[in-house]
Amino acid sequence: MEFKAMKFKDLYKYLLVAAVLLTAAAGCKKDPNNPGKEYAPNMYLPVGYEPYKQEKANPINPQGLTMRLPVAGTVARRNYHTQFGNSDSAVVDLMVYNIPADSIEIAERVLKNPVPLNEKTLAEGKVLYDRYCQHCHGATGAGDGKVGAMYKGVPNYASDAYKNLNEGHIFHVITHGKARMWPHGSQINPEERWKIVHYVQKLQKGA
Repeated sequence: MEFKAMKFKDLYKYLLVAAVLLTAAAGCKKDPNNPGKEYAPNMYLPVGYEPYKQEKANPINPQGLTMRLPVAGTVARRNYHTQFGNSDSAVVDLMVYNIPADSIEIAERVLKNPVPLNEKTLAEGKVLYDRYCQHCHGATGAGDGKVGAMYKGVPNYASDAYKNLNEGHIFHVITHGKARMWPHGSQINPEERWKIVHYVQKLQKGA
């Protein structure tokens, strides 16, 4: 009886090892793009349907799509102005900004403000500056805003190092951020950024 028990125990070990080897061999043949079984997928897959992701088939929409296709013949239109000025003096600029964040020197060389400088755009630039910039840069651009006082390192626009920064540089920094300043391109559309540039250049002069 003791001999049979030992023999059965050894057989069990061999079967267990064989099962492990077969499992490993089968796993090597699996599709590398298949993640296999997911443990607690609700921890990282949302219950609802994300509008810009196709994580699972949507039973409500045709073809299981989450984001519906646009109507045939639809033409995309930007939600900001592309023309400034009147008649022969009109400037058309689509304001498509594709200069990378690490190429500020290019922005300094090639960018020109397409928004005309006048009392109206300057006033609008001030409103936008007060809304997005004043809390750090201060009302006069001295870097003394309430948030800036806690955040530290906010420059004074009228100081020697900053008073000569050109329009392309300022627009690029508003778009992509720089040093401790965070990017604002997702919050402020191009036309609004250029109006802020006008107002910042006014503050550079200490006006």
